[in-house]
Amino acid sequence: QVQLVESGGGLVQAGGSLRLSCAASGRTFSSYAMAWFRQAPGKERDVVARINWTGSYTAYADSVKGRFTISRDNAKNTVYLQMASLTPEDTAVYYCAARRGVTSSRDSDYDYWGQGTQVTVSS
Repeated sequence: QVQLVESGGGLVQAGGSLRLSCAASGRTFSSYAMAWFRQAPGKERDVVARINWTGSYTAYADSVKGRFTISRDNAKNTVYLQMASLTPEDTAVYYCAARRGVTSSRDSDYDYWGQGTQVTVSS
């Protein structure tokens, strides 16, 4: 069982930056692939970024490439999402998710989810 708790969301002006953190419980965190998803009002939940268990592989949605960076610190049981050059289109609830095995872009493949953290970007 893995419990995930996100933090770091908030209100930021367009062009600004935020860093989201997702702290995981459990001693086997390093064996889980992790991902960040987001869901804007009235829209589906979409993958933003994902990372394998070692951190050697990452992948990003086209809409955030070059602006967002996912990373993990297995010693701290934490995964991060560094977000830069934020736009109002990035406004959403951001969720971290975990699954055993390889990463996936499908939310249905993930077994554990955090409660979400709101990111609001003002123009």
